[in-house]
Amino acid sequence: MNTDPIADYLTRVRNAIKANHRIVEIPSSNIKKEITKVLYDKGYIQSYKFEDSAVQGTIKIALKYNPNTKQSAIVKIDRVSKPGLRKYAGSENLPRVLNGLGIAILSTSKGVMTEKEASTLKIGGEVLCYVY
Repeated sequence: MNTDPIADYLTRVRNAIKANHRIVEIPSSNIKKEITKVLYDKGYIQSYKFEDSAVQGTIKIALKYNPNTKQSAIVKIDRVSKPGLRKYAGSENLPRVLNGLGIAILSTSKGVMTEKEASTLKIGGEVLCYVY
């Protein structure tokens, strides 16, 4: 039993990047699917596929690398809100990651989105992770 599935998701992606893997398989859940969609929409991953063959299902993520330098699109991916200490941000004080170059992924009442989308909708939520 894993106590923090989102941290496990981020760690699997981080380890796959450090090992220069092209594809990483992650056990599926609804919030992990939404985080994957946000990472794909913002261009941090190349593609993804949801496989619901098993009871839980898996997410296959194709990581994105620069063809010339072999550098990953994701430089750093950090968990912010943990089960022991939740971090929330209101609509007026949403976090800026790397002065706007990175993204913060939030879980809001309207679903999982970036801090820029949440600020246009003027809603706050739980800060899940920072990606840059």
